[in-house]
Amino acid sequence: MEVEELHVAVDVGCQRHRVAIASARGRMLAEFDIEHNASGFTEFFARIEAQRLEGQPVWVAMEGCNGYARPLDAQVRRRGYRLLNVNNLKLARFKEMFPGPAKTDALDTHRMLELLRVQNQVALAKGIVRQVSEVPAANAQLQRLTRRRRQLVHEKVRIVNRMQADLHAVCPGLVGITAEVDIRWFLGLLCCRKTLPQLATVRRTSLLKIRAVGPKYATIIAQWQRRAHFAPEVEWVGPMIVIDAKRILALLDEIETLEQLIEELATSSTLYQRIKSVPGFGLVCSAELAGEIGTYERFDGEASLALYLGAASLDDNSGKHAGCKTARQVNRRGKAALMTAVDRHRKWVAISQAYYEKKRAQGKKHNQAIRALARHLVRVLWALFVNDRDYELREITAKAA
Repeated sequence: MEVEELHVAVDVGCQRHRVAIASARGRMLAEFDIEHNASGFTEFFARIEAQRLEGQPVWVAMEGCNGYARPLDAQVRRRGYRLLNVNNLKLARFKEMFPGPAKTDALDTHRMLELLRVQNQVALAKGIVRQVSEVPAANAQLQRLTRRRRQLVHEKVRIVNRMQADLHAVCPGLVGITAEVDIRWFLGLLCCRKTLPQLATVRRTSLLKIRAVGPKYATIIAQWQRRAHFAPEVEWVGPMIVIDAKRILALLDEIETLEQLIEELATSSTLYQRIKSVPGFGLVCSAELAGEIGTYERFDGEASLALYLGAASLDDNSGKHAGCKTARQVNRRGKAALMTAVDRHRKWVAISQAYYEKKRAQGKKHNQAIRALARHLVRVLWALFVNDRDYELREITAKAA
């Protein structure tokens, strides 16, 4: 006789987690709280094993997998339990459809247990609770590295914008000597003296000692020095600008180091190799996509992958109104990487550029045309994943076109 599974629900918190254990038929066996530390995790598994029969499978439904639930979610999988991720947004919609008298962590675990019981009978439950697939270690590491890189890039952009505004206010002509203020030679110039007014008196020999400053840039700086002008507030704003310049240089070094690590690690990711084979898909975008996708096997098909990457929309029809709406369950990092890569791809492949121009001619905006092209490329990527092959660019005859 087949043994029914043991159901465990975990409402994840920042420091404490609420746990409920029940039989497959809904009989509550235990409810308790655990701390988010080693002793709490030990208690979690001990309480489960105390209720578990010999050979009984264990299903663990958990909110926030790969988030606040770390590293408990990884330990659950190493134990051989079946781990299921609970979609917070869809769980909220489920609770709206079947409202309860109150909202507590204990009641949330009860709802998760209800979903585990009915997931094979109610189609709605399948979308709320989904099994967590095994992700190759290389892809999991790529996800962490690329997310860290993107955070550093966003930090750099914020500091650059702030520093550029301050430069315009206290030294209007200085920004005009370069097209971008986040390039190394310009940042090195800002950091070569303690105060900004001292930059107007730096000699050519000293300028040439600054990293990335050659005769060309030394001449440009010398031309600025002859007409340099500083506002009175440079006395107290100038040190802030110097601090920001040093921080941007440090961020550039950190980003460069991360990109080297990503490039070394990417060679061991099959998913990355398939994505990178598409023309226009560079190192960073391919690594981000490989990290955010993890494994294509966790998707039902290419349409599911397209929704996840923000390359597809949902129908929004009512009566005579026919339209579409943006899916809310989109991986924003994966979407940003895909759209950037697709925009580059169209410049490499003539047929993709022709499709983009066709959409533009139909009145679509740039982002809409890129998203339409991305939808086709997701189908291509899915075929590459499933068939385990690289992208091939073939010549198309006029008759076939």
